[in-house]
Amino acid sequence: MRETVGWGVDGEAAVLRRLRLERRDLRPDDIAIRVDYCGVCHTDVHSLDAHAGGLLVPGHEFTGVVTEAGSEVTRFAAGDPVAVGNIVDSCGECVMCEAGQENFCREFPTLTYGGTDRRDGSTTAGAYAREYVVRERFAYRLPAGLDPAGAAPLLCAGITVWEPLHSLGVGPGTRVAVAGLGGLGHLAVKFAVALGAGTTVISRSAGKAEDARKLGARDVVVSTDPDQLAAARDRFDVVVDTISAPHDLGPYLGLVAMDGTLSQVGHLGPVTVRTMDLLVGRKKLTSAGSGGVPATAAMLAFCAEHGVTADVEVLPSARVNEAFDRLRRNDVRYRFVLDLADLARVTTPA
Repeated sequence: MRETVGWGVDGEAAVLRRLRLERRDLRPDDIAIRVDYCGVCHTDVHSLDAHAGGLLVPGHEFTGVVTEAGSEVTRFAAGDPVAVGNIVDSCGECVMCEAGQENFCREFPTLTYGGTDRRDGSTTAGAYAREYVVRERFAYRLPAGLDPAGAAPLLCAGITVWEPLHSLGVGPGTRVAVAGLGGLGHLAVKFAVALGAGTTVISRSAGKAEDARKLGARDVVVSTDPDQLAAARDRFDVVVDTISAPHDLGPYLGLVAMDGTLSQVGHLGPVTVRTMDLLVGRKKLTSAGSGGVPATAAMLAFCAEHGVTADVEVLPSARVNEAFDRLRRNDVRYRFVLDLADLARVTTPA
């Protein structure tokens, strides 16, 4: 086994602390990555808050540099800049995997942390650490010109909103609205604008208008203003709903044009939908989650071509608990990223 250090909990602790970690020895198709930057996702906070015991090391959107490659690796060599997202393996044989949608693997994909390794049954530990070992198939070359800190959140938040925008054919002439302007929402706005769509932000507060326009949005609809909602009725071909809290979908379906789509990607719990909200206008309700290998590679290429990265606040990894506390209060514009340079490769945990 290989030794490294990272931030996690081992037991029922409520805060992350520095731990000595083990990574597997390289298999023939593995690469070892020095983790440089890792985004902080709401999923990480939820995982810690729900943690009931055992080892938990969060982190599933990261960039770094290859330090070593297995004997059968052909796509990477030491020194290559790479990125890894929230999926690190899949069965590779089901209809979803064969279609390049490993994120929908029928046997469930192996997650970057809290997942089950398909070969030895161990529990995966995430990238709040100085090293990560992964199959080369699930690593992506980080395109030149993309800031590695700003690119890290693309591997979770980015691909989550890229999937519906791309699969729904968003482009010039498409009218897109993005509900919620957080970690997911600000990237949805950037993608929609870069794809050439007329883009609007839907927000509970008019205070987001300046930020929305800086991101490229043409307009802002304040969802707490009945007059503004009425004026925007049936206006958008695609509404991407990134709101993470439970909420009524009815007002957002009301903004969808005839034969348009509401894609709900923020709240993954139960929802209630009135059939009439779909019936009037033949509207569609859909969702998306993460992305397969081809879509993720295509997203990174698109980001390099159009200069799209996340707006981030970079913190030394030792301030991870501060990042979690502020994220719980939504005190970030728009994504925290941890700089792992303050972790030695192997050291005595604090």
